[in-house]
Amino acid sequence: MSPAFTDELRQQNQPTWDRAVTHRFVHELFDGSIDDAVMAGYLVQDYRFLDSFLVLLGSAVATADTLEARLRLSRFIGEVAGEENTYFLRAFEALGVSAHLRETIPDTPATEQFTGLFREAAQTRQYAAALAVLVVTEWLYQDWASRAPAKRPENVVHAEWIDLHDYPGFSQFVAFLRAELDRVGPAHRDLVEEFFGRAVDIELAFFDAAYEHPVTADGAR
Repeated sequence: MSPAFTDELRQQNQPTWDRAVTHRFVHELFDGSIDDAVMAGYLVQDYRFLDSFLVLLGSAVATADTLEARLRLSRFIGEVAGEENTYFLRAFEALGVSAHLRETIPDTPATEQFTGLFREAAQTRQYAAALAVLVVTEWLYQDWASRAPAKRPENVVHAEWIDLHDYPGFSQFVAFLRAELDRVGPAHRDLVEEFFGRAVDIELAFFDAAYEHPVTADGAR
C-alpha cells in the first residue's frame, strides 16, 4: 500500500517536523521546568494570531465541498472560541499577564509569518490550501502532545495546554483533517506542498521564538 498523501507531506518535511515535536519547549513543558516568562511569551503570541486562525477556519468552512465537513469544521470553531479561548484567559491571569501587556507586546517575526500564512491560505479560496495549513497546526500539536507522560506537570497552565491537544476528540479531529486533505489534496499537489512546508517551518520558528522573546508579568522582555 502506498502511504497516505498526508504521510507523504510529513515525510517531505520530516527533519523540521521532528525538531518541532521534540523541541526544548516541549520537553520543558512536559517536565514542568519551563520558565514562566517563556510560557507567557509563547501564549501571548499564540493568542495573538487567534483572529487570523478563525479567518482560516471560516475559509475552510466556506470552501468545503460537503455538508459533513462544514459541520465538523464549524464545531471546531466553537471549541476554539470557547474552551481554548477560556484557557488562554485563565493562563494569562495565572502568569500575571495583563490585557494591556498582551496588547502592547509586538508580534514576533514567527507570529507575523503565521498570521500572514493563515490569511494567504484563506484568500486562495481553495479548500485544499486551508486544509494544508490546518493539518500542520493541528497534527503537529497532536503529535507532540501524544508523547507527553501520563503524569502531567503540577502547574495547571502547563498541564492544560497538553490536555487541550491530547484527548480523543482532538485526535479524531486531526484524523478528519488528514482524511479530507488525503481526499482533495492530490489534485492540488503543488499548492498543498507549498503551504504545508511553510507551515511546518513556521511551527519550529514559533517554538524558538518563545525563548527569544520571553515576557514577564511587569512587561520586561
